[in-house]
Amino acid sequence: MASLSVSVGCLETAPAPVAVAIETPDPNAPPTPSLRHSVSEWLSNNQQLAATAQHEQHVSQQVRQEGRTLRNETHCKTVWDEGDTSRRLSDRIWDVSRWRNVLEICAQKVDEEMEALTLSKERSELALAATSVPLEVTNECLTLREGRRGYELVSDPVEAQLKQEVELIEGVQQRLQRSVHQAFEQLGILQEVRHQLTSDLQNKMEALDIDTSCLSLTIKSPSVSLKTNPTRIPSGSSSPQEWAQFSQYNVARAHEAVLVSQQMRENMSLSRAQVQNELEAQRRATEFALRKRKHHEEQARDELQWQIKTTEDEMAAMEGDIRGLDADLQAKTASLKLAHTRLEARTRRSGTDLCRDEVQHGLVAEVQQLEATIQALKQKLSDAQLSLQKMTLHHGRMCQDLSRKQEALSLEERSMQCRTRITSQSSSDRTAVPLVPLVNSSGRSNLQLLAQ
Repeated sequence: MASLSVSVGCLETAPAPVAVAIETPDPNAPPTPSLRHSVSEWLSNNQQLAATAQHEQHVSQQVRQEGRTLRNETHCKTVWDEGDTSRRLSDRIWDVSRWRNVLEICAQKVDEEMEALTLSKERSELALAATSVPLEVTNECLTLREGRRGYELVSDPVEAQLKQEVELIEGVQQRLQRSVHQAFEQLGILQEVRHQLTSDLQNKMEALDIDTSCLSLTIKSPSVSLKTNPTRIPSGSSSPQEWAQFSQYNVARAHEAVLVSQQMRENMSLSRAQVQNELEAQRRATEFALRKRKHHEEQARDELQWQIKTTEDEMAAMEGDIRGLDADLQAKTASLKLAHTRLEARTRRSGTDLCRDEVQHGLVAEVQQLEATIQALKQKLSDAQLSLQKMTLHHGRMCQDLSRKQEALSLEERSMQCRTRITSQSSSDRTAVPLVPLVNSSGRSNLQLLAQ
């Protein structure tokens, strides 16, 4: 078949010079004679085809023999390489599994220490909260007393005692705040260590899953395919030494952070036992000043209420007189209207009957008398109203001052009521908060971490 295809090729390429035959011939023209070869050319072509066939057959046999040899060699090499790769994958899986177990144990120890330190920090925060309530109450009392107005806004002993109490509480809070802040920073370090351990552990678990999956692959696996540039070195690759040193550093750092945290918890236990009994004397002094100030304000309020009562009685009497004057003024005004109406009606008389008679003189005299009376009543009514207005203004000032005194007294009562929160909290603290033992509260003083 190969010789036949070669012969056909030679025969097809030989008459290439007569390719002009593709032009459309004239149907009326006479036929052109075909190109003819000699017998020697025919024999030469047959010999050439046979020689070429024999050469190609020899080359094919040689290529087939080399291909069989190459297949045998590459099969052995491939089987060996696959077995060696599987062994190396098994060894790598064992190493990654060992470090995964080490990191899991270390992460568990860090979690336990974080829990213990968080509990110790919460206890210190509770002790700090026990002092924040008196501070809040004291500041609230100062704020309430700032609501006093007028002459009630005075700098009294109560204000001095409250400010002194604020300074005392703030000094106590600073000591507890420092310990809480240190615990917060140490928790941040532990969280950072835990995050690093978790990240390393997650990477190793992912690598373990990938290597296990690679170990289970065969040439018949459905996911096997050719990839683009699989021999490339990914960015961020590390050496085996760097890989092991990274995990060793994470474990050693976690061990150190746990030891520091244990010492810190012991120090915090000592601090919590020193902040519960320093405010009692100041609280009593402040409350005594509040009770004394309240008594003085009640006396001033009662005196002012009596003055307001007598003023209101006088104002009520004055209002009665004003109503009487106003009624008389209204009555005189009605009489004046009558006289005016009569005079106006008499101006409509005609002729000589428009006479200035005794009736006319009497009506004029009556109008004059009524106008003088009305004027006197208006003056007296104005004086009475002015007096009532002055008493009303003074009554308003007294009521305003009474309102301020009542507000100030109400603020003092609210301050005393607000301070009951301190007393109730002090009682609950004494009954519910036990003394902190001066020992390691975690119960794990010999915590050991595996660092290999």
